[in-house]
Amino acid sequence: MSGKDKLRKFKENESFSCLLQPATAEVLGRDHRIKGNWDREYFRNGNPVVVELGCGKGEYTVDLALRNPSFNYIGVDIKGARLWKGAKFAHENRLPNVAFLRTRIEFIESLFAPGEVSEIWITFADPQIGREKKRLTSPLFLSRYRNFLVPGGIVHLKTDSRYLFEYSKATAEQNGLRILAAATDIYGADRAKLYESGLNSVCGSDAVDALFSVQTFYEKQYLAQGLPITYLSFVIDHDGPYVSPDWDPDRWPR
Repeated sequence: MSGKDKLRKFKENESFSCLLQPATAEVLGRDHRIKGNWDREYFRNGNPVVVELGCGKGEYTVDLALRNPSFNYIGVDIKGARLWKGAKFAHENRLPNVAFLRTRIEFIESLFAPGEVSEIWITFADPQIGREKKRLTSPLFLSRYRNFLVPGGIVHLKTDSRYLFEYSKATAEQNGLRILAAATDIYGADRAKLYESGLNSVCGSDAVDALFSVQTFYEKQYLAQGLPITYLSFVIDHDGPYVSPDWDPDRWPR
C-alpha cells in the first residue's frame, strides 16, 4: 500500500461515525469518556457487547454483527489503514450494532467499565514468541479483561499458531479457568467434537456454525496453505492473581 493511499484512508476514517480514534492523552492513565457509556452514548440499547481484539480489516467483527443483530460488536486495532475497510462497510451500510476503536490494546481498560463486555474474540493474533507480557492471553492481559468482562465472561481464541493455542490452553488450566471448547483442527478432525462441546448452549445456537462460516482475511490465506486452524474458548471466572503456565514451549513450532 502506498503512502498516498494510507493518507487517503486515514482522512476518510475521520468521517466514519462508527470509528472512535482516541488520542493517547485521552487513554493513557485515565478513563475515556466512552467508558461505561457504550450502551447510552453509542449503541443506545442494552444488548450485550462483544469485543474483537486485533481485528485487522474488521471482517470478523462485521460478519458476526450481521449474523447476530441482538449483540453489539466492537473491533479494536491500532492500524488505521486496516480498520478502514470494516469501518467503511459499517458506515456505508449503517450497521447499528458495529463500532471500531483505533487504539493500543494496552489501553483497553480506559475504554470499558466493569461488566460492560460479555465476550472477547482474539483472532489470529501475533503469538509474541519470547514476549509473554505482550501475548494477548497472558496473565497480564487476562487480569485486564477481568476488569471489564461480565462475571463469567468468555474469551475466544481462533488462531493458526499451535504455539499460541497450547500456551493459552495451559494458562487457562493453570489458573483453573473453565474451558468450553478446545480444538486443534476445527475444519478437520475436531469439527464434530465442537458440535458436541455444548458451545452452542453457552454462546448461542449458531456459535459453532459461525466458527466455520465467519473467516478473516488471514484465515482464508492459512486455509489455502493447508494450515490447521485452532480454537479455544474459556470463562474468566478466577479470583486472585493470574500466574503463567507450566508448559514446554519448545514442544511446539514457532
